[in-house]
Amino acid sequence: MSVFERYLSLWVGLAIIAGIALGQFMPGVFSSLAALEIAQVNLPVAILIWAMVYPMMIAVDVGSLHRIAEQPRGLVVTLVVNWLIKPFSMAVLGVFFFKGVFAAWIPTADAEGYIAGLILLGAAPCTAMVFVWSQLTRGDANYTLAQVSVNDLIMVFAYAPIVALLLGVTDIPVPWGTLILSVLLYVVVPLAAGILTRRYLLAADGSSTRLNGFIARLKPASMVGLLATVVLLFGFQGNVILAQPLVIALIAVPLLIQSYGIFAIAYGAAWALRIPHRIAAPCAMIGTSNFFELAVAVAISLYGLSSTAALATVVGVLVEVPVMLSLVALANRTRTAFDANAGEGEKERPAR
Repeated sequence: MSVFERYLSLWVGLAIIAGIALGQFMPGVFSSLAALEIAQVNLPVAILIWAMVYPMMIAVDVGSLHRIAEQPRGLVVTLVVNWLIKPFSMAVLGVFFFKGVFAAWIPTADAEGYIAGLILLGAAPCTAMVFVWSQLTRGDANYTLAQVSVNDLIMVFAYAPIVALLLGVTDIPVPWGTLILSVLLYVVVPLAAGILTRRYLLAADGSSTRLNGFIARLKPASMVGLLATVVLLFGFQGNVILAQPLVIALIAVPLLIQSYGIFAIAYGAAWALRIPHRIAAPCAMIGTSNFFELAVAVAISLYGLSSTAALATVVGVLVEVPVMLSLVALANRTRTAFDANAGEGEKERPAR
């Protein structure tokens, strides 16, 4: 790892500080950037995420995708954790903290909103940033794409019913524009670009040398994109963080417990099932990370832009990057032990 990658957590910390500071010193600039939205998807952030996802998509070998079926256990873990555990554990944690532990500090009406926001986050597994976390843990690009695609397909049908069940609301306004645009921007477009780039580079010299070199050159730009995304996100929400630091901290508590807990469940299940690390790490990351654009859009549609539910979903965005980087570091430190435990699972490796 380069010095830049080795101290990535430090750079992210500095990016958080820089984002909050720049948001205060240049509020007009950040307001203008925040206003560049289509269907609740911020375009500057979308472009940066696209830049981060693109190198991962170049590594996808479409011709090998059919071999994913040879190693189905990673998909099983992902689906069980994301749809049978995560939404419900988030609801339980929200109620436990905001109707119990924090009840003395939070008005009842606000507590209901925070719980709703947490539920909206918990029911939306990640679509975009998981490609970044997979790349940082040297995950299998083909398998990561398959897991994200299956989750997105299920989300189309299951998100609204699960949220309706947990919130006790009969009519959940699914923001189809947000959902479809996000999938197009974060999966379809970069995948198409990656496939075309891969074919061109492989055809140029008949080997993978040029392809691997190109991906290596893109990696620093991908990390710069990650830092720029952090600066924007924290710049957009700097006023909220500074105005309500205690509330932000309280909302972060169940989110942190949920994130580390879900990762432990998925990663532990992968260990027990002897799933290879290149599949297990992204498998655990998908459930831990959230589709925050969808959650924020639904919160605003249901409760309003200035609601406590919308605030809770925004805090989820702010918590996610530092938490996921810490889990990336943990996953990387356990790679050798994980693959040693996988044993025969390594023989089932899908072709890249």
